[in-house]
Amino acid sequence: MDSFGIGISGLNAAQRAFDIIGNNIANAATEGYHRQRLNLTPAYTSQIGSVILGGGVDIAGITRMIDGFLQKEIFRQQSSLEQVSQELAMLRTVENLFGELSDGGGLSTALDGFFNALQDLSAHPAETIWQNQAITSAQTMAAKFKTLGQFLTSLESQISLEAENVTNQVNVLIGKIAELNHYINKQEISSGQAYNLKDQRDQCIVELSKLINVETESREYGVVDVSTNGIPLVVRTSVFELEVGIKENLDLGITVAGESNYNLDIQGGRLGALLSLKNDLIAGIHNDLNNLANAIIQQINQYHVQGVCSEGSFTELTGFSMISDNLADFEPPVSDGSIYIRVTNTSTGAVTRTEVPIDASTDSLTSIAAAITAITGLTASVYGFRLHIQADTGYEFDFLPSVLPTPTNSDFTGATSPPAISVSGIYTGTKNQTFTFTVSGSDSVGNGSLQITVTDGDGNTVTTLNVGSDYAADDRLDIGNGIKIALGTGDLANGNTFEVDAFVDTDTSGVLAAAGINAFFSGSNASNIAVCSDISAAPGRIATALGEDMTDNNNALRMAALRNQAVSDLDSLTPGEYYRRLITDIGQQVSVKQMHQKNVEAMVQNLANQQNEISGVNINDEAARMLIFEQMFKAMAKYLSTLQSSLSTIMEIL
Repeated sequence: MDSFGIGISGLNAAQRAFDIIGNNIANAATEGYHRQRLNLTPAYTSQIGSVILGGGVDIAGITRMIDGFLQKEIFRQQSSLEQVSQELAMLRTVENLFGELSDGGGLSTALDGFFNALQDLSAHPAETIWQNQAITSAQTMAAKFKTLGQFLTSLESQISLEAENVTNQVNVLIGKIAELNHYINKQEISSGQAYNLKDQRDQCIVELSKLINVETESREYGVVDVSTNGIPLVVRTSVFELEVGIKENLDLGITVAGESNYNLDIQGGRLGALLSLKNDLIAGIHNDLNNLANAIIQQINQYHVQGVCSEGSFTELTGFSMISDNLADFEPPVSDGSIYIRVTNTSTGAVTRTEVPIDASTDSLTSIAAAITAITGLTASVYGFRLHIQADTGYEFDFLPSVLPTPTNSDFTGATSPPAISVSGIYTGTKNQTFTFTVSGSDSVGNGSLQITVTDGDGNTVTTLNVGSDYAADDRLDIGNGIKIALGTGDLANGNTFEVDAFVDTDTSGVLAAAGINAFFSGSNASNIAVCSDISAAPGRIATALGEDMTDNNNALRMAALRNQAVSDLDSLTPGEYYRRLITDIGQQVSVKQMHQKNVEAMVQNLANQQNEISGVNINDEAARMLIFEQMFKAMAKYLSTLQSSLSTIMEIL
């Protein structure tokens, strides 16, 4: 009977081999399938006398051809490939939108057009055609900013929605993995093999790795735990679903459903790419674009609010509608400082300048309005968080930095008939100053050796003026930095002094620009920048002048010069340099991501080739193995037939 046992074991082994080979061939094109191999061992041997006899063949089991370390590396690299591919696709979209390297009609051209128009306006400050050109170029630039800003805002919203969709896909996959863990565990506990189920589960993990970084840990009875970035997803048969949310700083984060500790540092897969894009890559580009728009808005407005148009000073101005009455809530923020308001009595021509101190932490539009109302000739109010300044009948106001026509303060003690002193010019220094003029000698103007020493607010001597024998009354004397004085006839005493306030900035707090008083642009970022409606409706209101006669072009020149001005809020770069750096950074990111993608693609392909050598089904090899077992089956059948025939013959003899 042992001989028949040997034959039957051979037939069973061949039949089982046919099943394994057939299963391999049937799944040759099945994604994620791992080739199986039948393991055969010699069966129990027996000894009869000195002869040791074999007992046929035993089926030791089935081996699933898989390299666990290689599989984990495939998960990791596949996750990395999906992330960099998603990031590259988004960045290419952004690069194409900016369009600086294609049609030449991007924001850079619009910026140049705006500053060129201001330069042209400075040569023709009172001519309508140049005023209209300045408005048109400003609107074109604002439209370019809006297109880019609104696209990036929309893209960030789409990224957030896509992150929710991907998170839902993750939750579906981890549910399937947990379910397969249950069936695998159940089957292997009962001493069965669940290779096909394991292939299905591993394929789910491969798909999961395309969505998010995956770490796996094998447990007993074929179970695999899955986690991502330190967050458990599948623990045996339990599932921990994810949810996506926006933190207070508008960053996108991931957490286990029902919890609030959002993780921003999610790496790998499409979900890792979406978080990286939302929180870093696209957000960085958007922030830079907003910084550029805001800097242009603030700098142009800071200059514009201090100037006037050829029509002269104002009788009424109304600012923007702010989010709050309190200055501490303003965006962009204002700082401690002062605003200086010039008021002109149109009947007498008398001009006064009044300082309104600003405390950014405690003041409000209402308190500023009260301080302005205390100035003779002005009334201010606040409605709808809008500051409104109204000149009384017979008065006008402005914020011109030009010097007042007479000294701010004077002390002519000892001079019986002091001269009239006139001051003119537009100060070209770098900071607000009070210049002190001190007389040396006692005599009448134009006689003797009278001199006047000029010192600045820091006590430094600026110049010494000769107003003695070589000076003709009412001749203008240049003290530098654009300021001139003239002395009429009269006498001076040694030690007489007078002061002249000189201003570069009549709004050191920035509150006028922030509140929109005589502003050129409205808005605060790339998405909402616009030319103020009262300026676009009346281009003649562009504030081109800074001088007292209000016919100069100094403010137009100052605004045009912003093109070449290093701005602290732009990392001490000019607007053009800052924008070129932004475009260059996008191009560099695209180039780096493209190179990274190619490297990871090559690595994934190499790993796939290695996996195919180990786990893949080769039809020719399987066919060859099938022929071997077919011959084995036939031979064993012949063997059994021969045994049967021999046994029959013996029985007939007996």
